[in-house]
Amino acid sequence: MTDVTVKRALRLTGEVVAPPSKSYTQRMVIAAALSEGTSKVWYPLFSEDTDAALRAVTALGAGFQACDEHWTITGAKPLKAAKAPVDCGESGATLRFMIPVAALADGASTLVFRGSIERRPVEPLLKSLKDLGAEAHVGKLGDLDAVFVEGGGIVGGKTSIAGDVSSQFISGLMFACPMAKKDVEIKLTSPLESVDYVKMTQAVLSKHTVKVTLEDRRILIPAGQTYKPADHTVPGDFSSAAFLLAAAAITRSKVTVANLDYESVQGDKAILTVLKRMGVNGKVCPDSVEIKGTGASLKPVDVDAKNIPDLVPVIAVLACYADGVSHIAGAKRLRLKESDRLQSIFAELTKMGAQITITDDGLTIKGTPLHGAVIDPHNDHRIAMAAAVAALGAEGETTVTDAECIRKSYPQFFHHLKHLGVDVVGGKLDR
Repeated sequence: MTDVTVKRALRLTGEVVAPPSKSYTQRMVIAAALSEGTSKVWYPLFSEDTDAALRAVTALGAGFQACDEHWTITGAKPLKAAKAPVDCGESGATLRFMIPVAALADGASTLVFRGSIERRPVEPLLKSLKDLGAEAHVGKLGDLDAVFVEGGGIVGGKTSIAGDVSSQFISGLMFACPMAKKDVEIKLTSPLESVDYVKMTQAVLSKHTVKVTLEDRRILIPAGQTYKPADHTVPGDFSSAAFLLAAAAITRSKVTVANLDYESVQGDKAILTVLKRMGVNGKVCPDSVEIKGTGASLKPVDVDAKNIPDLVPVIAVLACYADGVSHIAGAKRLRLKESDRLQSIFAELTKMGAQITITDDGLTIKGTPLHGAVIDPHNDHRIAMAAAVAALGAEGETTVTDAECIRKSYPQFFHHLKHLGVDVVGGKLDR
C-alpha cells in the first residue's frame, strides 16, 4: 500500500514526455503475436496492463524479447492452447481481446481475471463467439473469475452485438475473425461508442495487411487472412497526457508535454478541444502540446463523453475550477470500469468540496473552491490521477491512498508531476 500526498502548487514549469499509449501497445503486441514472422514494437509502454498482454500472447505460443527501446515479438504459428491459466491481471482490454484469439488455438485455454467480471462483463462477446462457432463460458478458478475457452478455431458467419457497451468486444472480434473459416459480418444493434478505439484497432491490423471494413452499423471481415509481420512505433498517450495538460490549465504554468502526435488515431486528443472551450491557452506543435495556465477560473463546458469516456475524470476536475456549471453526458458506461467511475468521481471530489450531481448518464458540476482531503481511488488509476490534479489548486494538502494503482497505465505520473514543480511526498512509483 502506497500513500502519496500532493500539496497545492502555485506554478508549474518545464517539459515532460507523455507516456507511450497503453491502447496502442496492447494492440500492436497482439497483432504481432498473430503474425507469421517477427515484429518490433518501438517505445512501448511498460505498465501492468501491457504486462498482461505480453503474458497472454506468450502463453499462447508467441516469442518475446525485451531490448532497450523495443520489444521483439515472434508470431505464434500456430497458436497453441495455454498450458496454464493465463493471468490477464486487471486488464479488461487484455481479457476481451484475448478471448476470441484464444478461440483460434488448437485446444482449450483458461483466462483468469483479477478484477470483477461483473464490472468488466464479457457475456455479449461470448454470445457473439457462439454465433460464430466458438465456445467459451465464465466460471471460477479458485477465488478468481475465469473464462474457459474451448479453442479449435472460429467458423465464421453472422452475429450481432451492442455497440454501446464496450468497443473492446468489437476489437477482440476484429483480431480473431480474419482467421475464421468463413467471412464474418458483425451487425451493431446500437450505435458504436468509443469509435476511435475501433479505428485504432483497424489501423494496427492494416499494418499487418489484415483488412476489416467498418460501416455505419456493420463490420465486415473477410476470412482466411494472414497476418504479415510489421514494425510499429507507439505514439504518446493523450488519455494519460490529459492529466498533465489539466494540471497546467488550473495553475500558473508554462508546460510542454512532448511525444504527442495529433495525427494519431486517438479520440482522447479531444482534451485539446475541451481545454480550448474552457479558455485555456495552448499550442499544438508537430510532436508536442504547450499549455500556458493563468491560474484564473476556467469557462464551464458541456461535453458528450460517449466517444471519450476515459477523459471524464479529468474533465470533471477541470469543471471544478470553472466559473459556472458544466455538464458531462454520455458516460453511463463509466459504471463498468475499474470502479464505478461516476460514483467514484462524485464521492472523492465531494470530499474536496466539489459540488457534483450524478445524472442518469453523467455529471453536473458547479465550480467551487476545493480543499485537501484523504482520497480513496477505489483501485482506479484514473481516479487517483484526477484527485492528484484536483489537489494542485486546492487549499491544504491531499493524500491519495493506495496510489500504486497508477501502475496500470502511467507508472511515472507522480514522478512527472514532481518534475514540473509539484510537491509530492510519498513512495516512489515510477519503475
